[in-house]
Amino acid sequence: MGKILTFGSLNVDYVYHVPHFVAPGETLAASKREVNCGGKGLNQSIAAARAGAEVFHAGKIGADGQILTDMLSQSGVDISYIQHSSGPSGHAIIQVDPSGQNCILLFGGSNQEITTQEVDQVLANFGPGDRIILQNEINNLAYIMQQAAARGLDIVFNPSPIDASIQSLPLELVSLLVLNEIEGAALAGTEDESLVLEGLRKQFPRCRILLTLGSRGCIYDDGTQRIQQKACSVEAVDTTAAGDTFTGYFVAADAAGLPPQECLLLATHAAAIAVSRPGAAPSIPVMAEVKQFSL
Repeated sequence: MGKILTFGSLNVDYVYHVPHFVAPGETLAASKREVNCGGKGLNQSIAAARAGAEVFHAGKIGADGQILTDMLSQSGVDISYIQHSSGPSGHAIIQVDPSGQNCILLFGGSNQEITTQEVDQVLANFGPGDRIILQNEINNLAYIMQQAAARGLDIVFNPSPIDASIQSLPLELVSLLVLNEIEGAALAGTEDESLVLEGLRKQFPRCRILLTLGSRGCIYDDGTQRIQQKACSVEAVDTTAAGDTFTGYFVAADAAGLPPQECLLLATHAAAIAVSRPGAAPSIPVMAEVKQFSL
């Protein structure tokens, strides 16, 4: 099994529990505040590591980022490729409502300060048989994709948060695209849900596609087979890290050589456990919990 490199975001999450999401012009009192480790990159690294994979994280933190590297290390992620900035780390302000739904405001901070030289230094240690996981929360993504592909890495891309910059990326280099309904519709260029997967398949004929559908499960399509996986019915407490948990577990299982159906089942069960707990990184289960859940 090759190595997994996540080149991704590292955020300090400020989580506010609110009766409903703040409306324009509204001042709203929160019932509780928590400070957690987050960032899609960090969450996906932790999920893959807790799934049993050998995971390395590359990115950049500020002076306030010790909590982030501590969390990664405690979860078994190698942090030797994390750089340091004189500015602040990335952070997120997250509202969580009583149903467990969330909305997130991001500040990029040091996540947006990654240099091409730093990219080259990291990728020099990886090659064919290795996987790189990317999200849309750091800078120089196009360069990272190009250099990773040139070195023979399989590129896993989670186009989140989705914005216009995604269209300028060399997405034809991506091996596995992991995205939700909103991201899928944006990339496929259609609001018709029934046409999203076909639109993605037409645009990315050589790419494996993993489309998550929230409470309706997910669909995997590699051009030769299409597999639908139902979601698990659990009481949602906090959905913040659900997608990242799913991504990390799927990539780890896939890297271990498991068939797609097994990868989907493990990832689905891991995400179900994550949504039943508060927080982002703290909610991500270890493999023993996922196997127990599967019984």
